[in-house]
Amino acid sequence: MEKEKVERTVVHVELLCDNSHHYFGSLAAIFEKFNKEQIGITYGSLRNYGLSANKPYKNKLCIIRKGTLITIPKQVK
Repeated sequence: MEKEKVERTVVHVELLCDNSHHYFGSLAAIFEKFNKEQIGITYGSLRNYGLSANKPYKNKLCIIRKGTLITIPKQVK
C-alpha cells in the first residue's frame, strides 16, 4: 500500500557574493539564517513580491527561486 504523495515547497537562495546555494522549506526559514542586509530584502517585501516557480526574485546580492521538491510515495507497511 502506498502512502499519498505530498508535494513540498523548496526555496533556493543563491548568494552571488560567493556563489553559495541554500535550500529552505519556507520564506520565513530564510530569515532564520540570513538578515535583510545579507540578502537585500525584508521578509515582508519578499512575501509581497509573489515569488513563484515562474517569477524568481533577483537583486545584486542574491537570486531566490521557489520550486517543488520531487519525491516518491512512501510504502506503508
